[in-house]
Amino acid sequence: MSTFVKIKALRQSLSSSEAKLADFTLNSANAIRNLSSVELAKVVGVSQSSVVKFSQKLGYKGFPAFKLAVIDALNDEVTEPKLHGKITLSDSLEQIAEKLLSSKLAVLTETKNLNEAQPIEQAVSLLKSAKRILICGLGGSALVAKDFSYKLQKLGMPAIAEPDGHAQLAYVSTFGKGDLVIAISESGVTREIAEVVKQAKKNDSYVISVTKFGSNPVADQANVRLYSVAEEESVRLSSILARTAQDFVIDILFIALTQSSRQGRKLLEHSNDVVGEFRNK
Repeated sequence: MSTFVKIKALRQSLSSSEAKLADFTLNSANAIRNLSSVELAKVVGVSQSSVVKFSQKLGYKGFPAFKLAVIDALNDEVTEPKLHGKITLSDSLEQIAEKLLSSKLAVLTETKNLNEAQPIEQAVSLLKSAKRILICGLGGSALVAKDFSYKLQKLGMPAIAEPDGHAQLAYVSTFGKGDLVIAISESGVTREIAEVVKQAKKNDSYVISVTKFGSNPVADQANVRLYSVAEEESVRLSSILARTAQDFVIDILFIALTQSSRQGRKLLEHSNDVVGEFRNK
């Protein structure tokens, strides 16, 4: 997972000293190549211990490991798509299309980098063994949840998506062992979704979260944590990009499920045939 991706995902939850280090890393990463932890602390205006704590918060044992990760990220950066500014009122249709495409590519790439194979495999395992599945989300996340429920139903899986927070809570109150909640929340702090997850855990049900990277009320309670990304600086595109990233995560799960289940593939083919026959009448 790219160091720059981690920093951007955690930026809003950092202390003032950590935020200074984060901004310096994102804006002047090349300079870190030739700095020691003492020198970096002096340049940024923080203590050396802040540098060490910042490195550890990102998941590294210390500054040397962090420094190597920054160098690796710089070497890989040439292949990373970048956001080419915000869409403005004066943009042509061609400029809008180019900026939107660039934004989506960047978000998809960062979402891919945030999600490693092991938690995805664990999520697939929980989905395959679940007795009942509730996929919950509000607003734009509710659209993603509904789409995922349709996909799982085509595989013969007992999944529902309910857009109303009260209905979600009422349904999960009947859950028990073997049942599964998939909680989709871009911020991870949506009050209604956090309450559904809390009730699921109280009933010994499993939870898969799809939230922003880092600690938050929804992800902290989940058995499996998956992550989605939206470029926060692109306010006009935030909702679009959030759904793009969330759709990417659920599509990975859907394809992995289809790949791992012969019975699921048969049911998917049959459902497609039935719909196709109806359309051709």
